[in-house]
Amino acid sequence: MSLKANIVVLTGAGISAESGLKTFRDNNGLWEQHRVEEVATPEAFAANPALVYRFYNARRAQLKQDDIKPNAAHLALAALEKACLGDFLLVTQNVDNLHQRAGSEQLIAMHGQLNQARCLKSHKTVVISGDLDSTTLCQCCQPPSAMRPDIVWFGEIPKQMNKIESALRRADLFIAIGTSGQVYPAAGFAQLAAHSGAKTVELNMEKSGLAFDAGHYGPASNVVPEYIRSLIGDGYRV
Repeated sequence: MSLKANIVVLTGAGISAESGLKTFRDNNGLWEQHRVEEVATPEAFAANPALVYRFYNARRAQLKQDDIKPNAAHLALAALEKACLGDFLLVTQNVDNLHQRAGSEQLIAMHGQLNQARCLKSHKTVVISGDLDSTTLCQCCQPPSAMRPDIVWFGEIPKQMNKIESALRRADLFIAIGTSGQVYPAAGFAQLAAHSGAKTVELNMEKSGLAFDAGHYGPASNVVPEYIRSLIGDGYRV
């Protein structure tokens, strides 16, 4: 069954955790035993680029492990996109490629992607699969420039915010999945969508504390397919 509505979906770390991906930040606030200031700021990259390259090379390598695959929640969102007859946009805070591997196409990775590198001079991005270091040079500049991980670090502006905000203002339905919703600008997405008249729904392990019109709680691989099945009918399977 198709669904005629404008839909915006926001996903966070909770949807990828069930695919076996370790989240960067653990309970004590460290990123894989590193302080945020050591690996996730422009200043960190300027001070110790070798450490920053190694950190993201390790994260990228994890994506290649045989057991890291899209789960039922990723697949359900790809099915929802195909069934949507209105505008559809999936905004992810995650930097992995699991949504793309599941078949999602109308997608903005607002915090960048592990499998991309960005030219320090032109800011153009390219897909990469192997390690990145100071000897990796771009092909867009003369002379070639060094490259950095295409990750939005603390203190930097998330990608395509104008397009995201425009979609939120047109949305009939906003769905937040696997995210605490506590970090701006994503924390304001539900409020902006609601202000524009959208129904807001939270699919999460537990309530985030933000105001939603409805909520369904439990593992993403359970609640997301179940909720999407309620939208597009019993013929939907993952």
